[in-house]
Amino acid sequence: MDTTRPNARPASAKAQLAVAHLLAQLLQRLDQSPAPVGAEQYRSLVRHLAREIDALQAHPSLSALLDAYPAAAELYENLNYRHAGLCRSPLDAALAAELQAQQLVRRLRRGSKPAAG
Repeated sequence: MDTTRPNARPASAKAQLAVAHLLAQLLQRLDQSPAPVGAEQYRSLVRHLAREIDALQAHPSLSALLDAYPAAAELYENLNYRHAGLCRSPLDAALAAELQAQQLVRRLRRGSKPAAG
């Protein structure tokens, strides 16, 4: 609920989703823009989007929004990292990297040279 305005009513989930969509789209554009962006403008956008994401935690469309906007998904992971780690990162890639690291450590312990690649 917006406490900055007296008598403010909570926004509907549909309205919050629309706002989050627009903010996520803007964040994606700023992240991909070659032009410099003011730090305060960027922080303000991220803070506002973070509030919208927090308000939509239980909304079934949040996942689709995060799938559509990688910058918003990265923000979501950063906001939730202490609880869930990289919860939206592809598990297969993370698991494959961990297995490769374990194999490399085993080879190094045996005195083998690591394979190129």
